[in-house]
Amino acid sequence: MVSFVATPIGNLKDISIRALETLKEADVIFCEDTRHTLKLLNAYEIKKPLRACHKFNEAEAAEKILEASRKGENVAVVSDAGTPVVSDPGNVVCQILKKAGEKYTLIPGPSAFVAALVLSALPADKFAFIGFLPDKASEKKAVLEKYKDLDLTLAFHSAPQDVDKDVKAMYESFGDRRAAAVREITKIHEEAVEFSLKEGLFGEKRGEYVLLVEGAAEKENPLNALSEKEHILHYISQGLDKKEALKRAAKDRGVSKSELYPFAIDL
Repeated sequence: MVSFVATPIGNLKDISIRALETLKEADVIFCEDTRHTLKLLNAYEIKKPLRACHKFNEAEAAEKILEASRKGENVAVVSDAGTPVVSDPGNVVCQILKKAGEKYTLIPGPSAFVAALVLSALPADKFAFIGFLPDKASEKKAVLEKYKDLDLTLAFHSAPQDVDKDVKAMYESFGDRRAAAVREITKIHEEAVEFSLKEGLFGEKRGEYVLLVEGAAEKENPLNALSEKEHILHYISQGLDKKEALKRAAKDRGVSKSELYPFAIDL
């Protein structure tokens, strides 16, 4: 059986009881960085064989994971921090296991962008997680252009050396918007700093960041600039009867049909 195990993103006490049980029962643990995972295991006195599974060898590691699982071994897969697969290695492993019909599961737990979304205080009813932006400026812009018109909070990962470049690119694509930079999540120096894309994020950049940007403002329907009568006539000119034209115009303007009815009497 293969279990993807979410691990702490900072505070080692954030690991779940179920995650610890899974790691203790594992015959082998595949991890992004064996040195990093060893610190977690040592903290809970867990001794297990460690194997590498990172972005440079994931396909090869996936075959070994599949083979071990088919032999009846318990295999745990972890990343350096947070939930595997989410901006971390693991997706290729999932694909190979799924294609082979091999069962796997997730032991849920910490996720940096979810924590950052809460700490940012930006709208959380609708959001999109984009992850890391490409290094090349043209590719970075191409990605941002895809999301600039979405009316939902956008979440990005950003390394300290990339924060200023990422924020500048966001301003060029999105215009000025409210944003928040969240770092050191669950650690002593945890902080969530509000800023605007136009002004940028001041201060020295240290640690990994999650950048949250508010969504695009809802665009005004250009038909609402017409007078009430002209608005109704617009739909009549498209072949709609007066009743349907009245209904469409009322919906555009966010008013009841009865409010627009006086303007349609003589049409």
